[in-house]
Amino acid sequence: MDNWVIGVIGGSGLYDLQGLQDTETIDLETPWGAPSDRLVKGRIGAISFVFLPRHGKGHRLTPSAVPYRANIDALKRLGCSDIVSISACGSLREAYAPGDFVFVDQFIDRTIHRDNSFFGDGVVAHVSMADPVCRRLSGLVAEAAGPTGVKIHQGGTYLAMEGPQFSSRAESYLYRQWGCDVIGMTNMPEAKLAREAELPYATMAMVTDYDCWREGENGVEVTDVLDIMQKNTAHAQQTLQNLAQQLQAVPRTLSPQGIETCLDFALITAPEARDPDQIAKLDAVAGRVLSPQ
Repeated sequence: MDNWVIGVIGGSGLYDLQGLQDTETIDLETPWGAPSDRLVKGRIGAISFVFLPRHGKGHRLTPSAVPYRANIDALKRLGCSDIVSISACGSLREAYAPGDFVFVDQFIDRTIHRDNSFFGDGVVAHVSMADPVCRRLSGLVAEAAGPTGVKIHQGGTYLAMEGPQFSSRAESYLYRQWGCDVIGMTNMPEAKLAREAELPYATMAMVTDYDCWREGENGVEVTDVLDIMQKNTAHAQQTLQNLAQQLQAVPRTLSPQGIETCLDFALITAPEARDPDQIAKLDAVAGRVLSPQ
């Protein structure tokens, strides 16, 4: 199996990756348009990384405007073996306090205005999202976060809302009744697209606030979360440094969940009915199963 090449998608507050050596800045156009920003490829120790700021440097893009398909295609096109998503989020549980890190393992997708699949228009596929996170990768990143001193929660359900507005109190109460643990605006359709691209995906959700469900407290304001976000970002940077050191001793093998071959069981369009133009657009994402043998 090839070596680790970790794609890092930096969320709110994380617009670069510290400690990268031998860096190369890459402008890339994909069949799905341009990604959020230029990608930076380099290494930390012996481990290769590709960094992409989800909202662009300077935080130019709203959650709905992020070019999710282009971002995932670009990371796959540059040889990433795995994706670590770093995201700010609100907490829907008292025990998940601002400053905590949550390694979520489930998602509920409430987004409605985003292109959420690479497939369609002549090449149809249905990947399984029953277990949307790579358990191995999530465990490795959680282990790397431990030495930073942050409180870690292994597992949890992330409610992906459209935004860019924060929740109403009624929505926040509803999501708690659904059993959700954290709420954010960006991990869907990102996780779905990563699965379609056969890329193991893990989310490190960094809690900045308690959303607006707590009685007698004001709702969420951006100014209230900036201090927590700054501290979270420092811990996230250290986590990635730790991860690089840790992965040097962990051989890169296929995910135990079979993520890298999930398209073997997902394509439904008969070969003779597949649209050649769509196949061409899928060269990076699905070339393994669509390219002529």
